[in-house]
Formats: sequence, structure tokens, C-alpha cells
Amino acid sequence: MGTLLLLKGIYLKAFDDCKPEYLVVFLKAYSVFCALMLMLVFYAFFYRLFTGFEF
Repeated sequence: MGTLLLLKGIYLKAFDDCKPEYLVVFLKAYSVFCALMLMLVFYAFFYRLFTGFEF
């Protein structure tokens, strides 16, 4: 749990005093989108791994 709090602090500090505000909103949304896509990749990989899909 401490690691997640550390990463949260780094994430929030990265956007402190960042201008313009619309760019900050875009970058935060883009980082969430990238995280979702990465989770989708891991899900697809492990689904194929456990269902016996031939790579």
C-alpha cells in the first residue's frame, strides 16, 4: 500500500504548477487512458495464456 501512495504522490507532484490548465487536464486523461490500455493488454495476454491459445 505504501508503494501506491508513493506513486500517487509522484503523479500529483508532476502536475503541480503546470500551465496551461487545459494541458494538465489532457495529460491526466491521457495517462489514465494509457493505464487502461496497458491493463487491457495484460488481460488479453493472460486470457490467451490460460485458455491455451497458440502464440
